[in-house]
Order: sequence, then C-alpha cells, then structure tokens
Amino acid sequence: MKPTDPAVPSIPDVAGAVERVCMGETGGVLCPVFESFLPANLAPLAAWLVIIVVTLIAALLLRNLVRRLIMRATRRAALGMIPERLRQRAGSAADEASVLLNERRKQRADTLGSVLSHIANIVIIGTAVLMILSQFGVQLAPLLTSVGILGVAVGFGAQELVKDFIAGMFMLLEDQYGVGDVIDAGPAVGTVEAVTLRVTRLRDVDGRVWYIRNGTITRIGNESQGWSRASFDVPVAYDADIPAVREILTQVAAELWDDPDYRDRVIVEEPQVFGIEQISETAVLFRISAKTIPAGQAAVARELRLRVKAALDRESIPLSTVPT
Repeated sequence: MKPTDPAVPSIPDVAGAVERVCMGETGGVLCPVFESFLPANLAPLAAWLVIIVVTLIAALLLRNLVRRLIMRATRRAALGMIPERLRQRAGSAADEASVLLNERRKQRADTLGSVLSHIANIVIIGTAVLMILSQFGVQLAPLLTSVGILGVAVGFGAQELVKDFIAGMFMLLEDQYGVGDVIDAGPAVGTVEAVTLRVTRLRDVDGRVWYIRNGTITRIGNESQGWSRASFDVPVAYDADIPAVREILTQVAAELWDDPDYRDRVIVEEPQVFGIEQISETAVLFRISAKTIPAGQAAVARELRLRVKAALDRESIPLSTVPT
C-alpha cells in the first residue's frame, strides 16, 4: 500500500486478504484441513474466520488468566502479617493498629491491582484487535502512526493528569502514606480517608474534607507510620527542688510503663525524662518523651499530663508560666 492509499480496506482488499490466508503459516496448516471436506474456494474463508475467532478467544482467555494472577498477587500482598511486637499485644489498641496496617496494605494492593489489570486489558485486547485488523487487510503502519500522533497530542493536553497519576503510582509503590494515617501534605493536615492515583482525600480536625491532587504534593509528613512519639514540657518554678521534681517525673514515667493498659499496648518503650530542657527567669522546663504505636501519641501525652499534675499536686509543687 502506498502512503496515499486509504487505511480503511475496501471489499476487494478484504477478499484479497482472505485469499492470502492460505499463504501464511497458520493458514497453511488450516487450509488443507478445510479443503478435505469443503470446496476449494471456501477453504480460505473458513481458515480466515477460524483465525479471527481463535485470536479473539485466545485474547480473552489470556486476559482472564493475567487478571487472576494479578488479583492473586495483590490479595497475597494485602494479607500481610502485623509486626511481631504488635502481634503479641492484646486489646483494642493492638486491634486498631492491625486494622490500620492491613487497611494500608489493602489500599495499596487494590489500587495497584486495578492499575495493572487495566494495563493488561489495554495491551492484550489492543494487540488482539490489531491482529484481527491485519486479517482484514488493514495496513497497520499508517494506523499506528495516526495513533501515535493522537497519543502525543493527548499527552500534551493532559500533562497535569499524567503528572498526578505518576505521582500516585510512586506514592503507592513507596508506601508514603495510607488510609488512616495522619499526614501533613502542605496545603492541609488531617487523616487520610481515601487514596487514588489522582487525588488524596483528607479530613482535618475541624471536619473539613480536602481533595489534594497527587501531582501538587511536594512533601509529606506522616505522623502515623512505624511509630509515634509523645513529648511535652513540664514547667516548674525557678526555685523548685530540681532533684525532687526529676524524681517525681521519673516515678510517673515508670508507673505509666508498668501500667498493663499502656505497656506494649500503646507505649512501645519506657518513657524517658530528659531532664532540664530550658531555663528562664521564672521557670525550669523538664521534658518527658514516650515512644508509642502509630497515632497513639495524643492519648499517651494526655495521660502523662494528668499523672504529672496529680503527682506535683501531692508534693505541693506548683506549675509555672511557660517561658516564651
């Protein structure tokens, strides 16, 4: 076919393609079989139809097989076990941690499975369609050239969309965050409610829902990945008995660590009293820190504040103004 010839074949072109079927490798095997019980002029047509039907059936079977393999792989990825330290815990806190971890795996697995399935569909069905068109005498070179030019035009017009999808793919592959995580995405800070390849949906502390395009996120601060840390300062008067205050705070930290409701359920390491963090004319600051399970820092910090306040009140040690 010359460059000026039309890409869409005419009826004579189709007839010629049917006649040439017997010259190919597949048709060369099928045509003698059909010629044994069909008229010679019908054998090429029968072989042509069989090749088209077999190509279509093979494409559908291959697509279903690939989709099953993808779904099986993603299901296995979603059914990961929680870490050993969390697995040994009991109670609702461990259950929540397990749910968050499994939800993240499931979110990543489902999204990646959906993307891979769509890619497989496009590649397999597209290849089958091209093979069938070639049986109709369609010249694929001009068609592929036209599709390539159209793809380039669409790519230039949808650069932001492509950027969002690529950013979403890398976010999922690198497990930067998942459903249930508390993240700082720059424009908004909140809990992740949904993640797609194009957008991330957050809900902040005021209940406001934020939709952020993945391609616009330049940095992520994840407060719920791996572990968290509860840290706060305790200001006491400048003339307070420093060794006594430190002893009281250390005792409070030890009591919380020995509490079965917190140890290895919410707190993963013994709380630490770092000592004097800052000195001013009116106050001395002690800092207490505790390593917690993901997203457990707020509850631990509140409990520590309650216990510190009660312990200082028992010893008649007043809190001071926090220095600025």
